[in-house]
Amino acid sequence: MKLPEVKNADKYTGLYVVDFGDHCGVGFTADEVAELLESEQFVDVQVYKIHRANPDGMMELKGVPQQIFQLEAGMFFYATDETAAYDDYQRLLTWADEQLPPNRCKVHLAKTGDSFVTALIYPAEYDDAFSKWLLEGNYQTAGQAEGGAGAVQRYYDGAEEILERKNIWPASAMNHLQGEALTEAAKRVFVR
Repeated sequence: MKLPEVKNADKYTGLYVVDFGDHCGVGFTADEVAELLESEQFVDVQVYKIHRANPDGMMELKGVPQQIFQLEAGMFFYATDETAAYDDYQRLLTWADEQLPPNRCKVHLAKTGDSFVTALIYPAEYDDAFSKWLLEGNYQTAGQAEGGAGAVQRYYDGAEEILERKNIWPASAMNHLQGEALTEAAKRVFVR
């Protein structure tokens, strides 16, 4: 893979490089990569996340498996009574109002067996970003917590009743390309 010379490389940190075989595209968002991967035209591409970028244009890339863009991950905060669970749920929504999350997510308050859970579910590629977001908000609960992609499936299998739910949209002001505009961007070296 031959990357182009990148000026202002730091503005690409957190975005993606897609290796199309005959060229690379620099500057895709996770949502754009997910849409590209849904197309048969781009089934053989390689995806890399830009973790660090230096002023000289050098970038630290990390390969990302294609499957990660199809998974959901989550964090689940359990409480033994409905009042504590509702407080956990409201505290999470309050934090989301103060500081929008890094990507779209679902927040549920649900009954599961003998307990209640506040569920935060999001695209798996954003697992680190959501962890950081929760830490920044000093979000804490008194009960047990679990997370990951496997926990999402256990939640879906075990949730008896969703008592409240809310979808929250990301803080990112970056416009996401879709459809034909995204296909055209895949032909360029720099997406943005």
